[in-house]
This record gives sequence, C-alpha cells and structure tokens, in this order.
Amino acid sequence: MTADSYQHPDAIVTTEWLADHLDDPGLRIFECTMKLVYEPGSPVRSINQRDAFDAGHIPGAGYFDLQADLSDNESSFRFTMPPPAALATILAGRGVGDGTRVVLYSRDSLQWSTRVWWMLRAIGFDNAAVLDGGWSTWIAEGRPISTEGCAYGPETLNVKPRPALFVGPDAVQAAINDTAVCTINALTPDIHSGENLRYGRAGRIPGSVNISAAEMQDPETLKIPTAEDSAGRFIAVGADSAARIIVYCGGGIAASLDAFLLHQLGHEDIAIYDNSMTEWANDPARPMETD
Repeated sequence: MTADSYQHPDAIVTTEWLADHLDDPGLRIFECTMKLVYEPGSPVRSINQRDAFDAGHIPGAGYFDLQADLSDNESSFRFTMPPPAALATILAGRGVGDGTRVVLYSRDSLQWSTRVWWMLRAIGFDNAAVLDGGWSTWIAEGRPISTEGCAYGPETLNVKPRPALFVGPDAVQAAINDTAVCTINALTPDIHSGENLRYGRAGRIPGSVNISAAEMQDPETLKIPTAEDSAGRFIAVGADSAARIIVYCGGGIAASLDAFLLHQLGHEDIAIYDNSMTEWANDPARPMETD
C-alpha cells in the first residue's frame, strides 16, 4: 500500500476533465444515485432518484437504477450482484461496450458510483471511472446541466469475470480467525459499536475494524481524500499488512467506496461481502460482536 499517489488514476476523473470530454463519441456517462430510507423497526428501503435526474443532469448522461436495473432481482436481498453475463447484457443494451469509456457519478455520496464501478470491474470491464466530487462539485462549479434524454445506442460487451471481487457469508466467517485477512466495516461507528440497531442485531462481524465510508469523502464537495490521507486511515487499522481484505457494510454499497480506495492504493486482493449486514445480522447462526 502506497501513500505517495493513487495507483490507477484513469479510474478517477475530475469535473474539469469531464467537461472537456463531453462530446467524445466513445464516452458514456451514467448517474447512479439512489436514496436509502431508514425507519425504526422496518427494513431499509431504497428509492431511485430518477426524478432528480430528469430535472437536471450532466449533459448526455443516462441513469442507472441500481436496484431495478443492475441487481439480481431473484435474490431476497436488495442489491445482489447479478450473474456477469446477465449484467453485461443489460449494460450493453444501455450503451456500454468493449470500446467505450464509462464515467459514473452520483449525488450525496460517491458510494453509488463506486458500487457500479466495482461491478464493472467484476465482469472484466476496466475502462470505467468515478467522477471525483460527483454532482456536488459539478453543480458548485456552475457546469452545464441538461434535461434531455440519453442517446446511447446498444453495444457489444464481452465478460471476463473476476469472481473473487465478491464473497458470501461463508468466506467472511472463515476469515474471522484468519490473521492474513483484514475485515473492514464501512458503516458508521455507532452501527459498528452496536449502539445503532439498524440491521436488527447489534454490532459487527467479529474481529472487523471500522473505516466508515462516510468519512472517506468530503461531505460537501464529495471529493475523495488524498492518497496519503486514505493510506493513513487504512494503515491505522492494520489493512496495510493484510494479504487479503474483505469489506462489508449494510448491502455492499458503502463498502465499495472503501474497496475502491484500497484498490487505488495498490492493494491487490480485495473483496466486497455482497448483501453484507442485511444478510449477516439477520442470520442467527452468524456471530456478532459489540463494544
């Protein structure tokens, strides 16, 4: 893990870069924003933000409803990664092809765009980037917006799956006593400690450490920390010495921001626990730990 610079700069684009390349014929821009609604005693709900997108978005962009468009709707969980071939078919129909360049952005939190970025990488598509600062910085800088529909035509997208980028509960449980694995909880500290009962049972996966995704982006500009700052936070919890890192959260969304930054810092063996605490905390056979 290096603190000098991010190792994959092509996967992060600035608003300046995007504004200069809006007319590139091979560019595909997608907004990925969703909203999570937490109500005491009820499961977490997700609501797409298509109305906000329709009211104004980055020119040329299309919209991904992560739950309806890009998740396995046969799963009992909200945002489960679909089979690679099925995901590729959906993406190709929306204009993502082998020769295209994809830029992903979101509002309120970068975690929605990093989730889709991680999914693209999981099917072997490596020409995607996250817009640093997302919609917040784009608007703050007075850049153009549009209400026009997306005009991307269908493409051909081949898959080269990387199945190790997502894991299930058995792999997570096996890692609990494995000193070569660092398991990171990307949820907020109050959930990690057990104070907040958002997912039913209090606490965290035993032995996991806490790097809240909410703290890995500026709350106003949505820009990511410097490489030095990011590395320092992961080093502080021992992630730098781990051979493998598993990141989890509520449903595999916030975890993707931590995973994205770890990848940028040069860590090569990172997995997201898909379904995360939505699955784990609701299975009484799985152990929990609190402060």
